[in-house]
Amino acid sequence: MADFSRTRRIGEQMQRELATLIQQQIKDPRLGMVTVSAVEVARDLSHAKVFITVFDDKQEIAVSLGILNRASGFLRHELARSMTLRTVPALRFVYDESMVRGNELSRLIDEAVKSDKQHDE
Repeated sequence: MADFSRTRRIGEQMQRELATLIQQQIKDPRLGMVTVSAVEVARDLSHAKVFITVFDDKQEIAVSLGILNRASGFLRHELARSMTLRTVPALRFVYDESMVRGNELSRLIDEAVKSDKQHDE
């Protein structure tokens, strides 16, 4: 249980640090509006999966993921400077679809409620 708590704390700190680093250090104009939604760190700290959301269209998602994955070495180096870890996990950026799915479910619920109200009238 202590390992899980430690990796979760490390992931949360990495999430905060990466959000700042991406905003301040990655200067590529093609990078869309990116939010770091979560970081899952492996128990042995060898790698971390960084979940991002992009507030643009599908094409921007692929471009933003490419930019961030190419910058992962630089971001890892910057994390090593700001975090007190013996080894900083290798970073892999992936798109977090939970926001999109949540919005879609919310839209479907709203439609169902609207349909029920119309049916009852």
